[in-house]
Amino acid sequence: MSNVTRKHTALPKARILIEALPWLTRHNGKVVVIKFGGNAMVNEELKNAFAQDVVFLRQAGLKPVVVHGGGPQISAALDRHGIVSEFKAGLRVTTEDAMDVVRMVLAGQVQRELVGLLNQHGPLAVGLTGEDAHTITATKHQPEIDGELVDIGRVGEITAIDTGAIEALLADGRIPVVSSIARSQDDHHVYNVNADTAAAALAAALGAETLMVLTDVEGLYEDWPNSDEVISRLTASQLEKLLPELSSGMVPKMQGCLHAVRNGVTTARVIDGRVQHSILLEIFTDEGIGTMVVPDAEEEGDAA
Repeated sequence: MSNVTRKHTALPKARILIEALPWLTRHNGKVVVIKFGGNAMVNEELKNAFAQDVVFLRQAGLKPVVVHGGGPQISAALDRHGIVSEFKAGLRVTTEDAMDVVRMVLAGQVQRELVGLLNQHGPLAVGLTGEDAHTITATKHQPEIDGELVDIGRVGEITAIDTGAIEALLADGRIPVVSSIARSQDDHHVYNVNADTAAAALAAALGAETLMVLTDVEGLYEDWPNSDEVISRLTASQLEKLLPELSSGMVPKMQGCLHAVRNGVTTARVIDGRVQHSILLEIFTDEGIGTMVVPDAEEEGDAA
């Protein structure tokens, strides 16, 4: 290969790295909370790409924290145990028997696998659940359906976050991987908490720069199902107005984004986890992908 050809093939790579520079500088030392879920969680190639991205963030001077649920894996395990999966108000009805399975799958299967993928790149990831060091505390959540409170078992509403263990791990250069199970505030049981909600609560408590939620859609659509235009950026207030119109699966994700930016997180983003390396594209390129939610005040500053 001649020198001229070699220069040409190397240039695009150099440009890509240089494009990342302002973003690397901006995010250096910042906490990024990433909610891992959807297709990225079950497809082998996407799982590996996700692990590479998270390790890349860590090596690039960011402090990633991964939060995960495990809907498909939990449903499969409940089937194997002969326990029927039932949903009310978009939440899994979690009996005591089901809770044992949920805990086993999240902490013993999904989290272990993710920790293993990350640790192919070095002694980085440490798994914990919300029970560890009182990281997530919850009380019983009773959703309202048609004006009545409904008992859905051991599903928790987060009441407190203690970031001590996560901050200690981050200070030690580790990548915390958190399963969305909470300790109970008022009895000796544990609760199943929505992983989107848990990620948002952790992002706010950690004072994260960014909350990223992986989904199986391109972002928030402008006028679904009539159009597949994705809203690339909106403020907290704009998002709040849209919430009643959203599909049930998007509600906890977007409520999480809203909670995060209203509580000190600089940006919250919903990104397409079906795209390999979507996390790197979102954090280190000018285009970004998905939908970004920003606090209200920021928008007024931009207009000035």
